[in-house]
Parts: sequence; C-alpha cells; structure tokens
Amino acid sequence: MVNASKLAVILLAFLTLALADSAPAQEFSPAIVFDMGGKFDKSFNEAAYAGAERFKKETAIAYREFEVTNEAQREQALRNMARRGSTIIVGIGFSQASGMEKVAKEFPNVKFAIVDAVVDLPNVSSIVFKEHEGSFLVGMAAAMASKTGKVGFVGGMDIPLIRRFALGYEEGAKYVNPKIEVFQNMTGTTPAAWNDPTRGGELARSQFDRGADVVFAAAGATGLGVLQAAKDKGRLAIGVDSNQDHIHPGTILTSMIKRVDLAVYETFKRVREGLWQPGVRSLGVAENGVGYSIDQYNRLLMTADMERRLQQARADIIAGKIKVTDYMAK
Repeated sequence: MVNASKLAVILLAFLTLALADSAPAQEFSPAIVFDMGGKFDKSFNEAAYAGAERFKKETAIAYREFEVTNEAQREQALRNMARRGSTIIVGIGFSQASGMEKVAKEFPNVKFAIVDAVVDLPNVSSIVFKEHEGSFLVGMAAAMASKTGKVGFVGGMDIPLIRRFALGYEEGAKYVNPKIEVFQNMTGTTPAAWNDPTRGGELARSQFDRGADVVFAAAGATGLGVLQAAKDKGRLAIGVDSNQDHIHPGTILTSMIKRVDLAVYETFKRVREGLWQPGVRSLGVAENGVGYSIDQYNRLLMTADMERRLQQARADIIAGKIKVTDYMAK
C-alpha cells in the first residue's frame, strides 16, 4: 500500500511532466526596421511593409516594427529588437549595414537579414537586387514612348546603388535609340534626399523644360514629386520599387518593380520553417526580383509592340544575350 508521502511524490512527478508537456514552444517573433522615408513612402519601404503584412495575414503572427527618422536610431533600433527577443530582424536599406554588423555580433543567436547591402556574418542573410537589369527594361520603355528623343532620370541620394539604376536606364534607352539624350540629376548627398518631393518635382520640371517627355524617378518618397510634376506637365513618369502606376493613372508609363516585399516575406517564412540560411541572395530578372509593371492603370500607355520588345529583352538578359552593365561592379 502506498503511503501518503510516496503518493505526494508520484503526484508531483505527474504534475511536473504535465506542465512540461503543456509549456509553449519558443515564440516566433519577427521584426523589421524601416529606413528613412517611412513605411508609407509608396516606394522602397512600403514594398517591405507589404511583405511583412502578407506574412502577418497568412500566419496571424504579428511583427515588431520601427521607422527610422534619423541616422542615430538605426543601430539602437536593431539592438532593442534583439533585446526584446525577436527571432529574425530585417533591416531595410544599405544604411543599416554598419549597425547590423555590430548588433549581430552582440547577439550571435539572433538571426538578421539586410536588404540592399552585404553583411558577412554567420547569423546574417544579405539580400541584394540587380536593379540595373530592371532599369534597363524601363529605359527601353521610356525610349519607345518618347516622342522628343529626350528622357530623364531623377535619383535620390547620390550613391553607387542609385548610379546603378541610372546606368541601367541609360543603357536600356540607348538600346532602343542610340541617339537618345538622357538627362540625369541626383537629389542630394544625405539621407534627406529620400524624402524631398518638392526638390524631386523641381528637378523633373527642369528636365521636362529641356525637352524630356519621360522621367524615371529612383528616389524613394522624393519620387512622388517627380510623378506629380509629370501629371502637371502632361508628360510621363516611371515609378520605382513598388508598383506606382495607380498614383496618377495615365501619366505613369510603368514602374520598375523591385521585389523587396518578396524578400521580407520569404525571409520571415524561411526562418519560421527552419529553412533560413546566411549568405548573399542576388535577385535579378531571372529570379523575378526586378521587372516592370503592366496593369489597368498603364495598359493604354504600353502598346503590344512595346510589351513584345520588353519580353524579348527580358528573355535575352536571362539568356546572357544582353549584358547590362552593373555600375557597382565596374
């Protein structure tokens, strides 16, 4: 017969096992740090936001987020996310690189990912894009749509990444029309260049006044001023990163799509499923990482012949028949 003390020990053992079995697994907690311009910039950051929201909608898992408004916040935001127990932290933009390198070393058991830069650490995934390939295609579209033989480009911060957009765009335009004139302006040399639509509009109007009838904006929220200027002048603009065709239907020729949304979504998903790996992922037209938009908002602007030529050029880039110069590899 079991005495009272032995019975108590047995009951305690069963209770301990029951509690262990019911203990929740470690919570999956993703996080994202947006860069200057804010998550509703209708461009780069907003594409990242769309990817995070897609993951949240499909899994019902909420994510932590922070919008950087000054440069000093980047590193601290990443560190705060790590301290709060985030499983994977995605930093949006090349400017997050130095802060992420420091914080990832401090928290070697936390997974990190960065978009538009490379951080070579065993707990960091780096996602970069072949923007020059997508820009080549929209440069072709600009040249095919131009009636003046003059097109323009307005960049954000004057950095090699934006020069990559500009060179690809110029090569695409000249692939269609070797004699075409391509105007180029950069908005500034500081991060403020990503969020200055007034200046973007001024630069676009200057290019329109010089004869350009299509202007490509690769400038974050600054590009909204370029799109508005095109509408006001009755000319055409080309959007960037997100599909911006809907902003001013009928005056946005196309948008150079950069699938930052897919990068964020797949990063969260792979970590949750145990498939995440460190290293560099480079996404071009072959990986559907960059491309151009055709939808109900620009359908009348993109003719069947234009679409056919763009599809052929896309196939030729993938096949290696067209080699687009990468400014950052020169």
